[in-house]
Amino acid sequence: MSLSPGIPTVVIAGVSSGAGKTTLMLGLLEALRRRGLTVQPFKVGPDFIDPAFHGLASHRPAVNLDGWMCGRDAVLDAVGRYAADADLALVEGMMGCFDGRDGGSDEGSTAQIAKWLGAPVVLVVDAGALVRSAGAIVLGFERFDPELRVEGVVFNRVGGARHLEWLRQAVTGVCRARVLGGLPHEPAVALPERHLGLVTAAEGGYTLALAETLAASVERELDLDALLRLATSAVERSHRPPGSAVASRPVRVGVARDRAFQFYYAENLDLLRRAGAELVFWSPMDDATLPEVDGLFLGGGYPEIHAERLSANAAMRQAVRKFAEAGRPVYAECGGLMYLAESLQDARGATWPMAGLLPARTRWVRGRLHLGYREIVTSAASLLGPAGTRARGHEFHASELEPPPASVERVYWINDGWINDGRIDDGRIDDGRAEGYMVGRALMSYVHLHWASCPGIATRFVEACRA
Repeated sequence: MSLSPGIPTVVIAGVSSGAGKTTLMLGLLEALRRRGLTVQPFKVGPDFIDPAFHGLASHRPAVNLDGWMCGRDAVLDAVGRYAADADLALVEGMMGCFDGRDGGSDEGSTAQIAKWLGAPVVLVVDAGALVRSAGAIVLGFERFDPELRVEGVVFNRVGGARHLEWLRQAVTGVCRARVLGGLPHEPAVALPERHLGLVTAAEGGYTLALAETLAASVERELDLDALLRLATSAVERSHRPPGSAVASRPVRVGVARDRAFQFYYAENLDLLRRAGAELVFWSPMDDATLPEVDGLFLGGGYPEIHAERLSANAAMRQAVRKFAEAGRPVYAECGGLMYLAESLQDARGATWPMAGLLPARTRWVRGRLHLGYREIVTSAASLLGPAGTRARGHEFHASELEPPPASVERVYWINDGWINDGRIDDGRIDDGRAEGYMVGRALMSYVHLHWASCPGIATRFVEACRA
């Protein structure tokens, strides 16, 4: 495919969660890469796990697009930059096509992103228990929002050639969208799951055999040429590199990355690079010593799964605590907060000592999920910037932190994304909760912030490390 001013783009949307979007997305990335195309993957919403699989299948870092957290301009900018050298941008949606922040608008939804991009939607329909009703479903998605271009359909869990033909009959002549094919019901290609989602890419959830099977299935069952002909968008290519750094003294930021810590937005890391940071990756599980760095960033992940191994590396736990106690900048989100706490109780009830910087314990709670968009405003100066700094993110965890002592400063006021139209009005705080624990220059929270919602955060963090 030739490089055109508008980036050829296709959005893969589902009728609902579990329809087969990720299976189709990975199969397309593998099959199109094998054809020699450069495909840039994107993921709608705040999810960390799917983009990691996208990266393995595409051999490129996948990027999140979130309308609520980042806004229209940041979404369009990200697509223009990250797909500037690509033949195709492929966007995997989240949940159902119209599902987002609430039930009354398309804010935060796949539909919103598709309309912003001016890109066609390929709708994934789980046809395991459908025949003619499939036509009514597709027609409903076409008519629900006339501004949305539903131009293709892929059926999943198809029972055979006759079943696919009946499904095609149900859509053809009634719906505008073209049936691009159907994927058979193959339990062997299912990605392994556990609490909070899939077994992650870093833990071996995506094998070469699975990749080859997905690619072969998509190449055999779908009309890929027709799908490529659909690809259009209104987004122009931007030739500013996503990670171009500012001219200043390099600052080394140690980013925790291993099987326990792996949840980072690609854009957050690139914003650090553009602010002048050299990223140094290290493992709280396996490394004996901290690298020579000016600050630490501990993201989310699954420390509760690897608590015994993390606890056993006592030298690293002590090194991280001493680093923070020396007044060096440390920023920790979710799993990082759990690691910096006093201890972590896992799903079996065993308690494991952690770094002990935050004087409180965490425990994994079966069946209790903290999930949702969050907006924060800071009440005091911190690594993120001065008091009054605002940013957006999300929470997604099954652990709980016992209340830290009152002596631990709380510098976030968190809004759950629902009251006041999801915003905090002009400094007026009428609901929410205090969080954002600060110990020295270490800042810890359960909220995963997307720094594109407040791009100055990366610069302020790098400046704190430089100081």
